[in-house]
Amino acid sequence: MRRKLRSPLPQRHGLDPVRLRTPAEGPWATIRDHLVDRLPRVAPGRIDMMLREQRIVDRDGPVAPDAPFVPEHFLWFHRDLPDEVPVPFEIGVVHRDDDLLVVDKPHFLSTIPRGKHIVETALVRLRRDLDLPTLSPAHRLDRVTAGLIMFVIRPDRRGAYQTLFRDRLVRKTYEAIARYDPALGLPRTVRSRIIKERGVITAQEVPGPPNAETLVELVEHRDGLGRYRLTPTTGRTHQIRLHMSGLGIPILGDDFYPVLTETPLDDFTRPLQLLATTLEFGDPITGEQRRFESRASLQAWTAYDEWAGTGEPAR
Repeated sequence: MRRKLRSPLPQRHGLDPVRLRTPAEGPWATIRDHLVDRLPRVAPGRIDMMLREQRIVDRDGPVAPDAPFVPEHFLWFHRDLPDEVPVPFEIGVVHRDDDLLVVDKPHFLSTIPRGKHIVETALVRLRRDLDLPTLSPAHRLDRVTAGLIMFVIRPDRRGAYQTLFRDRLVRKTYEAIARYDPALGLPRTVRSRIIKERGVITAQEVPGPPNAETLVELVEHRDGLGRYRLTPTTGRTHQIRLHMSGLGIPILGDDFYPVLTETPLDDFTRPLQLLATTLEFGDPITGEQRRFESRASLQAWTAYDEWAGTGEPAR
């Protein structure tokens, strides 16, 4: 087995450094010239400053500003972090053992670093706050969806648990709050074809063979609202949200479906009323049957008037 090359730089804010490998050949006289071409989003002046501050290193230490280009050479550095809006909600620990960490992720917190969300993500927070530098997610949950996410603590067990989700061997259920429609026959299994194009923020249902399936059940209803249990057997992007919208009962707080509405990143007033409630699977290491349940709840069910900000009864 090929041994993974260890970084000479420690994590920063729970984040691993970037690792780059220079190409086998090229026209650059110095490593600095290569980095200017390789990192077009980083200003050349910023690269110069990072080199002067000894923030770019190789296995022998800091790279000098005038260091000559070396082919097939490994470099490490920490990227500058974007300005982020702090997410003012805590992560709840549901279960922890030597292999697994299961948590309740709050609304508005991304699972992993991506785009504008780097430090304010579940992975980075947990690595830092629980001192678990090798922690990795077994699966992901949308930023605006709350509920259960499972992380793997030991790197040698990562593949076994991630494979469970890849092969759809984990039974997942969700809870959602949406309008109650007495004319809608439930339970029912919704099947459709969902596609998500790169660079487009929303997914869409299109004609063709189904590739997404969700069982939709009504648990209870009151004051014009329904509490629904959702069991997806596939994992397409925004699948549950699209299927609920397609039934004419979009989830409360959904800014994507049926109509895309831009919401500022610092607006935490109307969370999507969707919660990942259970994870159940046969443990690939121990063979035991595992079941985890969320301890969180959806506020719209218990305090809809306050959540909606209308001051009027729900219709």
